[in-house]
Amino acid sequence: MTNFGLANSPLHSSTNPPPVTKLSVNINKLATLRNARGHNRPDILQAARDIERFGAEGITVHPRPDERHIRYQDVRDLKHVVTTELNVEGNPTPDFIALCREVRPEQVTLVPDAPDAITSNAGWDTITHQDFLREVVAELKSFGARVSIFLDPDLRLLEAAKTTGTDRIELYTEAYAVQYLADREGAVAPYRATAARAGQLGLGVNAGHDLDLDNLAFLHQQLPELTEVSIGHALICDAIYLGLENTVQLYKRQLR
Repeated sequence: MTNFGLANSPLHSSTNPPPVTKLSVNINKLATLRNARGHNRPDILQAARDIERFGAEGITVHPRPDERHIRYQDVRDLKHVVTTELNVEGNPTPDFIALCREVRPEQVTLVPDAPDAITSNAGWDTITHQDFLREVVAELKSFGARVSIFLDPDLRLLEAAKTTGTDRIELYTEAYAVQYLADREGAVAPYRATAARAGQLGLGVNAGHDLDLDNLAFLHQQLPELTEVSIGHALICDAIYLGLENTVQLYKRQLR
């Protein structure tokens, strides 16, 4: 059963509260719904305004080359609307980098997804692609973006990620979500180790993919280094039943 209440964390005492973990809402699914009819309903810009007003600390978008949900023009328009923090995710193709150079989002998250991928399905091999990532990170940082690299919970890959100059990593949490109901301690263990080492290396830690109202609070409790979570699909699905404002607040509650 889903527990929407607050759980006590063994990692933090009431006299030494943990830093706030920010909620960035991925609005790709709203764009998918809009694109199904070819008009402007739902209004992506108004949705971003409302989600911020409801308490989210960021808006995430993941434009893909076929623009099947978020379009490149959406990203340009959102830059003038988002007042918290705009996080643009994607594979660093020349077109993607050019878009980021034009828009200058606060954060760029590098994701190695193939053009035909339904959704992100793997983190970077930061050992094989170290030189490439180093060049991309340097270029993105040259125009003021904070950079995060999408990463599986693997200490070897983490050490290689550090050498690229990235500011943060985003832990790819599908494996955690899949294993959570059967063995949540086992599911979180590699993430806990990777996040702890990232903190020692001076890297910020984000997380995203398949996080929901069932598994988010436990991940948050176990990863005191967690700076930000990016959540889209589950949050938008919950909003159909619970309402968007209420859903944003429920997700924020899991991070307190």
